[in-house]
Amino acid sequence: MHANRSEWFKSSYSAENGGCVEARFRANGVGCRDSKDPEGPALLFQPEQWQTFVDDVKAGRYPALGA
Repeated sequence: MHANRSEWFKSSYSAENGGCVEARFRANGVGCRDSKDPEGPALLFQPEQWQTFVDDVKAGRYPALGA
């Protein structure tokens, strides 16, 4: 986990059409939100949940996300 990223940022894999997810890393977990709606709701994942998701993406368990 990139603990030094406490501000919202877009993934380097973000779509050019604006369809992006933003994240920020905090001590209590990882926040995710829709970049088109920064004032809207955000999800909070525990660090273990986030790491499991990242590991699953890298393992190809969500092929549509890598497209």
